[in-house]
Amino acid sequence: MMRRWIFPILAGGLVALGAYQATLLATPYALMYAALQKIGGDGASNRFVFSKMATADNQPIVRPSPDLSYSTCVFDLSKGPVLIDVSPVPGRYWSVSIFDARTDVAAVRSDRDTKGEPARLALIKQGQIAPAGYEPVLLGYDRGLALVRILLANPSEFPAVDAIRRKSTCKQV
Repeated sequence: MMRRWIFPILAGGLVALGAYQATLLATPYALMYAALQKIGGDGASNRFVFSKMATADNQPIVRPSPDLSYSTCVFDLSKGPVLIDVSPVPGRYWSVSIFDARTDVAAVRSDRDTKGEPARLALIKQGQIAPAGYEPVLLGYDRGLALVRILLANPSEFPAVDAIRRKSTCKQV
């Protein structure tokens, strides 16, 4: 009698294990897809979107820090490399992070790395070459997200910081 249940139990366990593995593999892509749709919902890619300062009524991302200014670029490498130029903000911590389609961090540069100079990153795929003057960031996926964060000591600094950050670019070669 018990032998009759062994195969269904084993089959059910294998199906459960397969579903678990599929969920683990698919979740990062699904999360990034949702983020790219929310941030780049208007279909524009390869250009920065400069967000307002986050408040309780305006949260462009989940649980944003109220003392950081955010700029985002949904990028698409399907037609060639994308160049990211981030203007430095003197006297402020700032960083640029590159996330691939699987939510993995491909690169992070900050004011500490560039020592007051702009961050110049070329997002490329295998077989592509970064233009002179750009640091290559090799990606395994066409789509992803560039996120620039700038720390403000006081919200009153936002207009001056906003003018500087708007000089940053994200563009297709």
